[in-house]
Amino acid sequence: MSDTIFIRGLLIHARHGVMDHEAEVGQRFVIDLEMSIDLAESSRTDRLADTVSYSDVVTTASAAFKGQNYYLLERSAGAVADAILQAFPRINAITVTVHKPHAPIAAIFDDVGVIITRTRT
Repeated sequence: MSDTIFIRGLLIHARHGVMDHEAEVGQRFVIDLEMSIDLAESSRTDRLADTVSYSDVVTTASAAFKGQNYYLLERSAGAVADAILQAFPRINAITVTVHKPHAPIAAIFDDVGVIITRTRT
């Protein structure tokens, strides 16, 4: 199966990071989701019930990401992946990319983040 649903550029303000000011003030994060799912049925029936709602995926991802303050991007991405796999049985695997464009790094850079992939077991 090579069917994919993707959501890119989800902007979320959260308080993740190891530095005190990150937990106090927070910052903008950008999340990309890529979900492996069999779309054969929904591509024939044109029924939402035969796929997953993008809106529901965004709601689930946002809640998991903002649900608590994490020190590491790795943990926040893992929380999003776990929540989506738990909430949507049709999704077989998910790749979560978390971008932290304003990470407190003493350098000029375009982007920094993590990419994790989780597969339903």
